[in-house]
Amino acid sequence: MNITHLGLLAGALTSAAAIPQVVRTYRTRQARDISIWQPVLLNIGMVLWLIYGLVIGDTPLIVANIFSIVCYSFLIAMKILYKDDDKSTSCV
Repeated sequence: MNITHLGLLAGALTSAAAIPQVVRTYRTRQARDISIWQPVLLNIGMVLWLIYGLVIGDTPLIVANIFSIVCYSFLIAMKILYKDDDKSTSCV
């Protein structure tokens, strides 16, 4: 295993961490327990890492960040789209 393979494996594992939350939010159509700021700040950081990866030409960094940006962008979109649904199910 060379260093690129190690980077791809690390990127795949850390990027895959977003999938369960995205799937759960999509299935339940509820995002009230998710702070909007967590995926927004993560996306900003990942965009900066993506730019860095593009500048230095690091394929694992580029691939992992593109995948994560897509996942967290879906999560942000669902947080916004399901906002009205969350209000109707509150127990206030």
